[in-house]
Amino acid sequence: MPARIFKPAKTAMQSGTAKTHEWVLEFEQEVPRSVEPLMGYTSSADMKQQLRLTFPTKDAAIEYAERNGVPYTVFEPHASRRRTIAYADNFRYTRIGQWTH
Repeated sequence: MPARIFKPAKTAMQSGTAKTHEWVLEFEQEVPRSVEPLMGYTSSADMKQQLRLTFPTKDAAIEYAERNGVPYTVFEPHASRRRTIAYADNFRYTRIGQWTH
């Protein structure tokens, strides 16, 4: 069963970079999910899909996968562009846009 090694991106609900410093190894879905006919629940018989292993570095995750014979794919993180904005920029003389004060 192949696995994915990646560094998780920050969620839309957080402005900082919490929980994005570790690398994650997740197994991909091997058995398709099925819908239980009576209640409509979605379930799967694949127990490895519930595993989520975290590692401090990418090399540690790759070493674990190779040591246990797990085929893997590494997804490199995208660099985030941070824009520095200050409150004083609202009052610049060279501000483009509608004057609001």
